[in-house]
Amino acid sequence: MSKREKNIRPASGRPGPLAAILVAITVVFALGVDEQFSLENLRAHHQELLLWTKKNLFLAGFIFFISYVLVVVFFLPGATWMTLGGGFLFGTITAMVLVVTAATTGAMIVFLMARYLLASYFHTKLDASILKLKAGFEASALNYMLFLRLVPLFPFWLVNIVPAFLDMPFRKYVIGTFFGIIPGSAVYCSIGNGLGEVFDRGGMPNLDAIFEPEILAPMIALALLSLMPIGYRSLKSSSAAAKADE
Repeated sequence: MSKREKNIRPASGRPGPLAAILVAITVVFALGVDEQFSLENLRAHHQELLLWTKKNLFLAGFIFFISYVLVVVFFLPGATWMTLGGGFLFGTITAMVLVVTAATTGAMIVFLMARYLLASYFHTKLDASILKLKAGFEASALNYMLFLRLVPLFPFWLVNIVPAFLDMPFRKYVIGTFFGIIPGSAVYCSIGNGLGEVFDRGGMPNLDAIFEPEILAPMIALALLSLMPIGYRSLKSSSAAAKADE
């Protein structure tokens, strides 16, 4: 870990900013802002949204980007719908660029907030088993990060936070997040790109498409591939230990 990355670790908890964040999240849910990010709203207003986006493409992209970042930062349950909506409004490729960069930006903010505001508290609560996990994670941080992002079984918000408590280097966290979420984002943006026809037929998109074998299998293969360096290092270490015992 570099000196710069070590310096971002907190010396103590900071309850003031944390309380402000919790209040902001409470207000967001109390006002029902989270309910605006839904498939029903997208279907009800998809024609108007599409026309407005075509007339104000750059402004629409900017609003979409900021909104996505806020969804990630405030743990709102609308990221999937926004990804679908991005594919519908901007097309698969443009939506992928917006979604991946916005999701990575939001994840970076969450990571830094967790490290500055909460890490010192959780470090005092870590038991022996978690400390072992922490040691393993530090040894192969980027590989583990890619695995957690590639497999669509781990909640995005949880993977945003936990590495901050495991002292993961910030740079590796960003790289693993950016490249790890590309496959899943591509799937949902592609589904979103065809939402117009689905809505015109009065249907609903198949959100379980990412779990179809032909889609999930390559993603799991990529995830397992990301763990191969860890397995190689483990085998090499075991071999070296065996030779030393001879």
